[in-house]
Amino acid sequence: MSKTILTFLLAFAVVSARAQSGVETERKYLSGHGCDDMVQWDFYCTGGRNSGKWAKIGVPSCWELQGFGTYQYGMRFYGKPTPEGVADEQGRYRYDFSLPKAWEGRQIELVFEAAMTDARVTINGRKAGNGLHQGGFYRFAFDVSDRVYFGKKKNRLEVEVSKESANAQVNMAERRADYWNFGGIIRPVFVVAKPVTNIERVAIDAGMDGRLQADCYLNRAAPGSRLTVAVVDASGKTVGKSGEYRLASDRARVDFRVGHPRLWTAETPSLYTAVFTLTGADGKVLHRERQRFGFRTIDCRAGDGVYINGRKVIFKGVNRHSFRPESGRTLSKAKNIEDVKLIKSMNMNAVRLSHYPADPEFLEACDSLGLYVENELSGWHWAHETVVGRQLVKEMVTRDVNHPSVVFWSNGNEGGFNYELEPEFARWDPQRRVVLYPWANRNGFETKHYRSWGETQEYMRQKEIFLPTEFLHGLYDGGHGAGLKDYWDMMMANPRCAGGFLWDLADEGVVRTDKDNIIDCMGNFGADGIVGPHFEKEGSYYTIKEVWSPIQVERSADVPEPQDNAMTLAVGNGYGFTNLRDCRFSYRYLRLPVLGDHTVKVLKEGTLKPVDVEPGEGGLLTLKDIPTATSSVELTAVDPFDNEVMTWSFPYVGASTENAVAPTPAATFSETADEAVVKAAGRVYTFSKTDGRLKCVTVGGRTISLSNGPRFVAARRSDRSFDQFYNHDDKDAEKKKTQYTLYADQGAFTGFDWRDGISGGRVLHAGYAHGTMQAVNWEFLPDGMVDMQVQYRFGGVVDLMGIAFDYPEDKVRSKSWVGRGPYRVWQNRLQGPQYGFWQNAYNDPIPGESWDYPEFKGYFADVDWMQLVTDEGRIGLQNGEAGQYIGVYQPRDGRDHLLYELPATGLSVLDVIPAVRNKVNATDLNGPSAQPHWSVAPATITVKLRFE
Repeated sequence: MSKTILTFLLAFAVVSARAQSGVETERKYLSGHGCDDMVQWDFYCTGGRNSGKWAKIGVPSCWELQGFGTYQYGMRFYGKPTPEGVADEQGRYRYDFSLPKAWEGRQIELVFEAAMTDARVTINGRKAGNGLHQGGFYRFAFDVSDRVYFGKKKNRLEVEVSKESANAQVNMAERRADYWNFGGIIRPVFVVAKPVTNIERVAIDAGMDGRLQADCYLNRAAPGSRLTVAVVDASGKTVGKSGEYRLASDRARVDFRVGHPRLWTAETPSLYTAVFTLTGADGKVLHRERQRFGFRTIDCRAGDGVYINGRKVIFKGVNRHSFRPESGRTLSKAKNIEDVKLIKSMNMNAVRLSHYPADPEFLEACDSLGLYVENELSGWHWAHETVVGRQLVKEMVTRDVNHPSVVFWSNGNEGGFNYELEPEFARWDPQRRVVLYPWANRNGFETKHYRSWGETQEYMRQKEIFLPTEFLHGLYDGGHGAGLKDYWDMMMANPRCAGGFLWDLADEGVVRTDKDNIIDCMGNFGADGIVGPHFEKEGSYYTIKEVWSPIQVERSADVPEPQDNAMTLAVGNGYGFTNLRDCRFSYRYLRLPVLGDHTVKVLKEGTLKPVDVEPGEGGLLTLKDIPTATSSVELTAVDPFDNEVMTWSFPYVGASTENAVAPTPAATFSETADEAVVKAAGRVYTFSKTDGRLKCVTVGGRTISLSNGPRFVAARRSDRSFDQFYNHDDKDAEKKKTQYTLYADQGAFTGFDWRDGISGGRVLHAGYAHGTMQAVNWEFLPDGMVDMQVQYRFGGVVDLMGIAFDYPEDKVRSKSWVGRGPYRVWQNRLQGPQYGFWQNAYNDPIPGESWDYPEFKGYFADVDWMQLVTDEGRIGLQNGEAGQYIGVYQPRDGRDHLLYELPATGLSVLDVIPAVRNKVNATDLNGPSAQPHWSVAPATITVKLRFE
């Protein structure tokens, strides 16, 4: 081939490539894509910090987080359209940019993904469009084709953003709410170039039968033009193609079928790309537009439920703010994906965008990773007026209409409804998705928020589909997981319940650049999350993960255990579309350490054969050849996308794991006028002869200050009568609903008795009369352990009951244990923690202010043994009775004590532990497991102690 011909071919290829690129939509970012790659613009803030001077600011961003203006939380100005003292500064932006020479002659649009709250835009000194946009969470665009320069000549963009809207109703709808208000260009800014005649937008309706219908709108009439659509799968293969549609004006309706498409659901997020090609009357391609979508059909059946692709779906959802502590509402693609992965990791399948449309990248992640979405128009307790509202509905729906993840629209929140806007949703959405009204009964859905357990039963008796768009309002360590099992069992027993959405995902704690970078949740207002501001996992995270697991596994009394070192587990398939044969199960057989040891030994591990269980059905899993030394069996389920669904752990009684300890000389007893002293196995135990309680233990010359026990402790919620119910006789009862009152033990110590024990040791018997305590037997065993047995009898209603010791909290350094962990439990939140070996260092996080999880203090379930490392030595406890809890001091509430003020119980062994309330409802309103306990029968607490 000659050099001339080669040069010609190369030149032709370049010209062809340019011609081809000229028919594609192109985008140029003027800002960063998000908070991770902000672009510096000139900036002037009119009020607050760093105001009154030109400076630089990263775009996109919330200007407060960049050191400008004033932080503001909406609730401070609740219900006031134009209050005094509101932060009303403006931000003035300037940015110079150039556009490619090749774009000259094309249609140029200037696009803002969102600016808070009013934005006035000029380009090269001329107003862009009408120049003003109101509403802080919406994409808006201006055609600036006749206002921009191309090539080397720079363009100047100027934007004036007002934090407060000039429209009082916009302020009421968006800025007088229970969340942080920010100012700024909070999402990206970019320029879009299209051919002069182009496809302005498309709205797709692709059903489960493969029928693809789409409304295609041109920017101008193009009589004689033609439109074709090709459907391309993820591998790039064309799987369907329409015929040719002739356009008489500026729109076309596409309608054709694709054979046997893979259907989109949250479990099977199969996506396709529709390639729309517009050709002119001369056959030349004018414009090519691409749109991702999914084939799926939503069917809301009155009085029944929500069906996706013909199968009933239960929504396990959460409310989610667009938020990060360091960047406020400004996120990035990576951070939006992080949010979706976090939500799915709790076995949730749905999210409500509270209380405004999210970044488009979030919806893209929901499409590709699989989440059902309720997409919401802004409006908290007040709504947008009709003129502005119509524009915002259009901007939201036309931007998000093609996302298969969007299954509902919602028209505001909790009374912030403008019913005149409802027809606008269908106007722009060919799928006619249902419009919800959170907290209201409308369009076939009852969405009431925060009903008690009993009220929820009543609401579900109505004929409408029950779908609470907010329930179990979290706060600190209360709500979310607490009560979820009760609510969920009740809700799933009702065939008209479609699930629900918890409030909410993460604590909305913002970095205060004006306050030495502390993280501020505005007291209890923003501390509502399942996880902390940086996604620190609270105990409820794991409770939700277990309760909402689509795979349920349990050791059932109805399933006989096979012989010969095996275990059978009942397995249920709660998926809607996935057979369990497509999931993977693996196991580990573990030998857990005994008291004082920290070594976990994996005896055997492997994978199980796939189990064929259809959605909604159950089956059995059998684990075989379990080594006799096994003390714990772990089972892990992984979904078809290699995401862990859940890991369960079960105690297994194999060979004894007790360490052999050389016997020591028999214990001796002596006494003085005030004390009784027992010497055993190198340890000295000192008891008070006044009350019979332990005063201290001496080991190797070191004093371990465990004291004042065992003493009986029992408490009830202070607003209760002695018969459990609200105490109407106490005029201050309402003020006491988060407090607990200790019962007094009226008994008296009657003396010690030294006698032989039944386990080879000597026993110090402490007798009591007239009160709750009956007797305490201390048996000092040859191996150095002390077997303590406490007998008591108490009649009455209790929220907490057992025995306790005192130990100086400031001397404790860490704890380790075998039992459920690593998170504490509440009486109405037992699910989540798994049986195993756990350890953590002492911590004392302040709810809503610090997030060091898992918390050291609290109540721990199914504990075989626990050892505390202190400055004085080691204190070990080994449980002797099933169902006993170990209490490690009292859980700490926030500074405002909105959840509880529990009595000090030091180190305790408990038969009854308290439930925990949520932000809205007290414990007695949260279901059966949150109710107090009626104590009527004699009880025995048995625990072995070891001091080192």
